[in-house]
Amino acid sequence: MVHLSASLWWLCTLSTIAPGWTQQTPHPTSRSPPQNSFLKFRLAGYPRKHNEGRIEVFYNQEWGTICDDDFTMENAHILCRHLGFTEATGWTHSAKYGKGIGRIWLDNVICTGSEKSIEECKSRGWGNSDCTHEEDAGVVCKDERIPGYVEPNTIETEQRQLEEIRLRSVIASAKNRLPINEGILEIKYRDTWEQVCDVGWTQKNSHVVCGMMGFPSDKKYNKNFYKLYLDKQKPSFRVHSVKCSGTEVHLSLCPFEFYKVNSSSSCSDGGPVVVSCVIGPVFAAQTAAQTAIKKKKVVQREEILRLKGGSRPGEGRVEVLKNGQWGTVCDDRWDLQAASVVCRELGFGSAKEALTGARMGQGMGPIHMNEVRCTGEEQSLFDCQYKNITQEDCKHSEDAAVKCNIPYMGYDKTVSMEQSGE
Repeated sequence: MVHLSASLWWLCTLSTIAPGWTQQTPHPTSRSPPQNSFLKFRLAGYPRKHNEGRIEVFYNQEWGTICDDDFTMENAHILCRHLGFTEATGWTHSAKYGKGIGRIWLDNVICTGSEKSIEECKSRGWGNSDCTHEEDAGVVCKDERIPGYVEPNTIETEQRQLEEIRLRSVIASAKNRLPINEGILEIKYRDTWEQVCDVGWTQKNSHVVCGMMGFPSDKKYNKNFYKLYLDKQKPSFRVHSVKCSGTEVHLSLCPFEFYKVNSSSSCSDGGPVVVSCVIGPVFAAQTAAQTAIKKKKVVQREEILRLKGGSRPGEGRVEVLKNGQWGTVCDDRWDLQAASVVCRELGFGSAKEALTGARMGQGMGPIHMNEVRCTGEEQSLFDCQYKNITQEDCKHSEDAAVKCNIPYMGYDKTVSMEQSGE
């Protein structure tokens, strides 16, 4: 049984024997790697592809991160080669792929590009850092392997499949209706879809799944119907013991365990997980039935939060209404937790990205909020801790923005059908 704790990562590791690390700066605080020790590297975090992520290094029997201070493309090239890729195409700062945990092993790393290992680059020394995990560096590697590189025999193959999940609708009247907001939770493993054991499954787990699928929250479903249906099925289980806190932006960040292949005792005391999600008003209004319900039952609330400047639903610059005037949010300490509160408040799912540096354009008028700190449990952005600021503290070049998970609505099929009919 393979156990994955606090976050899921794809273990792209390549061991390198560390011959005694040479002191590069006058003030290192950590000792050289012990004799016969080795370094490992991996990509972690979400959302990402297999060739990008937060860079983590295994040193002195402990995984840790690298601070983004002084980080350059030369650093990224060397780290990507450690991971078995030919080169880097980019790097990220400010914990774009989420904050790591544990030690920050390296800081102020400066490579020339000619080094064979990151340990040959200048730095403050192993374990000597004044950074927080909000400054964890990431890399984007070219999706091309070094000739002769052999992927390590790790659990990466199993983990990778968790990134693709779906809700399989079994109610006849809902099978052809989009979005699909209720069904059996399934995880793609190799070329098949397999189920999750519901023993110990909680509402917090469902909340995370709904956020991933583009829905703001979960809701109850008809358990009797699913019991009758599932009693006639022979499910194939892949994952069990999922334990989310409810604030994760992706199921892969929750602790969980894989069943061993061909396990005979898979979920002997339970059945497949079923999840039902609330459809946000933007997407509920796109079906005639939901539109009628909305007109009758929904009382229009005063708008106090909106997204501007995005090219599609669920993305844009965050703007809030305060004292009768719309204004923006400064990106200091802006992260996925705060972005997810915004996304869910607006009826979308959890956040895919928390964007900084006015990536969705610069706003106008006042900047109402700065240093927003959310736990992820808040119902509104105004429930989070934040500072009131003046124009002197932040500029519109620092306007925060979000990209939210949205439900699959079949837009791509609609476009392709329209094009083929022309």
